[in-house]
Amino acid sequence: MRTAAKMTAFTAALAATFGAAWGVGDAVGPEPSAPPGSAAHTGSGDHAESGARPSGGEDGGAGDATAPEAGGLRTSEGGYTLDLKTPRVAADRESELRFAIRDRTGEQVTAFQREHDKELHLILASRDLATYRHLHPTRAADGTWSTPVDLPAAGPYRVFADFTPAGKKATGLTLGADLAVSGPYKPAELPKPARTATVDGYTVSLNGTLRPGTPERLTFTVRKDGRPVTDLQPYLGAYGHLVALRAGDLAYLHVHPGGEAGDGATEPGPDVSFSATAPGSASYRLFLDFKHEGTVRTAAFTVHAGAATQTPAPTGPADGHEEEAPHGH
Repeated sequence: MRTAAKMTAFTAALAATFGAAWGVGDAVGPEPSAPPGSAAHTGSGDHAESGARPSGGEDGGAGDATAPEAGGLRTSEGGYTLDLKTPRVAADRESELRFAIRDRTGEQVTAFQREHDKELHLILASRDLATYRHLHPTRAADGTWSTPVDLPAAGPYRVFADFTPAGKKATGLTLGADLAVSGPYKPAELPKPARTATVDGYTVSLNGTLRPGTPERLTFTVRKDGRPVTDLQPYLGAYGHLVALRAGDLAYLHVHPGGEAGDGATEPGPDVSFSATAPGSASYRLFLDFKHEGTVRTAAFTVHAGAATQTPAPTGPADGHEEEAPHGH
C-alpha cells in the first residue's frame, strides 16, 4: 500500500432496490472475468473507455477539477486484472475467498513488492459500508490468493486488491471487483457524521476536515477509560492505518500516517495523523485500524468532504453521538 493516495477516475451507479430476501440469482452480480487476451486483460479497452473523467460527488456535480482520481472502481488497470475466482459466498458462514492478479498475457502474477510488511492487502466492504474487513490473504506458488471470510450480512460487496507488482518501474495499483453475499438482505443507512467512535472500550476522536482536491491533516486521538493511550503498537509498520470509501460508488482512498513506528520521531499515541485528499465532494466512511495490547481494532467515522462546516472534535466522548465501530481482523 502506498503513502500517497492511489486513485482512478470513474463515475458509478449503485443498484437501488433489492427484495426482502436477497438471492444471488436475482441480484446484480459481480463483474464477469474476461478471458486471457481480452481487452480487460490487456488494459487497453478499460483505459480507453474511462479516460480521465471528473469525479462526481453525491449531489450529482461534476466534482472538483483539482481533486485526485478515484480508485478501486476498475477491475483492470495498467495491464493487470483482478480475477475474483469466488464471486459469491453465503452470509454468516465461513467461506474461502480465492482470487488472482493476471498480467496482460492472462498469466497469474507471482512476484510482488512488499508494501508495509505485506505483498498484497485486501479490503472488503459492503455497498452500504456497514461491514468492513482488512485482510491479508496467502499466495500459493501459482499466484492464487486465498483467505477465509465470514461476512455477517447479505448484499452487494466490493473487494479491493491493493498491491505493487515486482519491477523497478512498477507502480502501486488498487483493483476492485464485486462480490455477492447471499441471504436475507436489508441495506443499512449510512451512519450520521460524528467526531467520536467507540470500539471495545476505546474512544477515538477525530480532528480535521476531509476536503476535495486539497490535502488536509486528519488526526485521530485514542483513549481508553478516559486516559490517552500512549503505547500503541506497530501495525503494518505504523501506529495507524486509514482507509476511506466514498458512499455510493465506494471510490477508494488509502493513506498512511506521517511517520513510521520506530523512526525515532513518531510517538506511539495517543495521536495518529494522516494527510488525505478527497477525490470529490461526497460523504465518506473512514476506517482507522490501530493496535493495542496485541489486538487490532477498527474505529469507523462518517464525514462529509465539501463546503459543509464540521464541528470541532471534542476532547472526550460526545453524548449521544458515539457509534460502535465494526472490526474484524
